[in-house]
Formats: sequence, C-alpha cells, structure tokens
Amino acid sequence: QVQLVESGGGLVQAGDSLRLSCAGSGRTFSGYTMGWFRQAPGKEREFVAFINWNGGRTYYADSVKGRFIISRDNAQITVYLQMNSLKPEDTAVYYCAARSSRELTVALTRTNAYDFWGQGTQVTVSS
Repeated sequence: QVQLVESGGGLVQAGDSLRLSCAGSGRTFSGYTMGWFRQAPGKEREFVAFINWNGGRTYYADSVKGRFIISRDNAQITVYLQMNSLKPEDTAVYYCAARSSRELTVALTRTNAYDFWGQGTQVTVSS
C-alpha cells in the first residue's frame, strides 16, 4: 500500500507561483509513474501532468504546458508540481496519484490508470 499526502496549496493572485508537494510513504515508489490531476467545483477530475519512474519523461495537459513543471525526488519519495503564471482557471483541488507500473501509455491521462491517490490540496487563484 502507498500513502500519498499533498501539500503546498493556498490562495494566490493571478500571475503568482506555487509549488505543490506529494510525499509518499508505506512503500518506495521509485518504480512508479506519478501524476497530478485537478478538480474544480462542479467539474470532473482532469489530468494535469505525469512523470515516469526516473523523471526522464514528462507529459502535460495543453492547458498547463509551458507554465507547470512536474519533477520527482525518489530519494525523498516526493513528487513536485511547480506552478507558474497561475490563472483563475487553475483554481481547483489538486491530487497526486501513483501507478505501480513503469509503462507509459496514453491511458496515463485518465484517472482509472492510477492505483493510489492522495487526499488533495486546494489551490485558489484570485483575479
């Protein structure tokens, strides 16, 4: 079993930056693919980014490409999401997810591809 705990959310103004962290415990996830998703009120949970097991491959949703950066530190069992140039439409609860496989597929943009989830952290961007 893998436990994931997100942190780093908060209230910021448009144009500001935030860095989210996702700390893992219970089992090393150095071989896991990790993803970030977000869910705004009244909307479905949507894909933000994923990173492969060694950090060598990343993939982003078009809505965040060029503004967000996903990274990982396997020694610290932590995944990060650096969010720059934040917009009001980035307001959502952000969730970290882990998939117990190194395989990269297009399915990684879907929530059902992941085996473990964190509880989420709220990000609010004011205009």
